[in-house]
Amino acid sequence: MSEENKTNEFTDEAKKTVNEFTDGVNNAMSGVENKKIIAGILAIIFGYLGIHKFILGYTKEGIIQIVASFVTCGIASIIPFIEGIIYLTKTDEEFYNTYQVGKKPWF
Repeated sequence: MSEENKTNEFTDEAKKTVNEFTDGVNNAMSGVENKKIIAGILAIIFGYLGIHKFILGYTKEGIIQIVASFVTCGIASIIPFIEGIIYLTKTDEEFYNTYQVGKKPWF
């Protein structure tokens, strides 16, 4: 393979990556896929039920939150309260990249 072909292939791949990143940022900024506000508010108000985890697609973590809240008689609801504050203080882009793209389930 010639150097020119390698360069063209690298350039095409770089353009594709930039386009994917731009699409992700645009989705985060448009609010179409960004669930920051709803997840943050639900975490603060109904965090003991793990609803914010289900909204973000973390089913296993949502079930863990429910069980932990009932086993500890609600003491475990401190964790989702903190998570809700963290969610709401992040920028839209940080939230989207961390919790929706990166799939970070806790804090």
